[in-house]
Amino acid sequence: MASTVTVGQTYALVADLPLQIESYSVAPLSAPMGPDRIRRTTHVQLSGAGEEGIGEDATPIEEDQLAFQEAAPTLPVAGEWTIDSFSSHLAALDLYPAPPVHERLRSFRRWAFESAALDLALRQAGRSLADVLGREARPLTFVNSIHLADPPSFEPIRERLELFPALRFKLDPTTEWDERLIAEIAATGAVDTADLKSQYPPPFGQPADPRLYEAVVRAFPEAWIEDPAITAETRPVLEPHMPRITWDGILWSIADIERLEVRPRAINIKPVRFGTVKTLFGVYDYCAANEIAMYGGGFGELGVGRHQIQYLASLFHPDTPNDVAPSGYNLPKLEPTLPTSPLTEVPAGIGFRWA
Repeated sequence: MASTVTVGQTYALVADLPLQIESYSVAPLSAPMGPDRIRRTTHVQLSGAGEEGIGEDATPIEEDQLAFQEAAPTLPVAGEWTIDSFSSHLAALDLYPAPPVHERLRSFRRWAFESAALDLALRQAGRSLADVLGREARPLTFVNSIHLADPPSFEPIRERLELFPALRFKLDPTTEWDERLIAEIAATGAVDTADLKSQYPPPFGQPADPRLYEAVVRAFPEAWIEDPAITAETRPVLEPHMPRITWDGILWSIADIERLEVRPRAINIKPVRFGTVKTLFGVYDYCAANEIAMYGGGFGELGVGRHQIQYLASLFHPDTPNDVAPSGYNLPKLEPTLPTSPLTEVPAGIGFRWA
């Protein structure tokens, strides 16, 4: 049966929400991710009419974060807006006090302001996002996304399963994975997604490797295969598994989904990449209209941004292997008190936040 969903109908529910902004501020967040790495993000706080809306800039470049945190709050955002008119205003502003290291990551900061504005407008209206969208937040299934250090070892997976036997994973296979390690991981039966990361630029990306691809598709026959590179060498390996191939790193808009060689059965939804509420909600509509499943993805959020992507996933795709685990799962060592899947948080009575 054909879907009755049209692109734009979800955004129309929030586009005209009134928004009053008097000022904004930023607040730094940080967490140790290992002996020589600190993750930094930034809360963006918009204030007006006695309320405060918060979003989070999850830009992965430390120098971009520090420049933003140290700059004076001089962006001209004060005024009477709607969600839609404020978004148009943001499009005309340069949100970076210094040029970003990677131009394409501008959408990350845009999402911080857009999500803060949505939170503030909803709070000023005395309504929740779930209420305005007419959707019910449902228990949220999540997976733990981890990258095994070099040299890769099964120990991090073993340690996590000893703490949380029902935990499921999104893993990043690399050319350093040998047959023994792959067999150990496969024996857990706990892998929902294998992220090949071949759509990321160097040094973050994984080269197209038909040997690795063949080992992965055989070892994890039920898992989604995310972001392979389809080349003359890898195509024969991947073609029998096309229904399992999903995409993430190359998706920044609906147009990017439409450019895919084959319409996917599922995609990874990262709000920070889509940048605006309008684009994100349009992708939700597009996927619903074209029967494309969705699973959420994060980008190392430390604060409200992680809660917001969990909130969105609970409204639009709660039952898929969402890579939106609580932030504590991103740390090298897990605390045994971490919440387990599914998350059962309830939306706050107003705003774009959990209760």
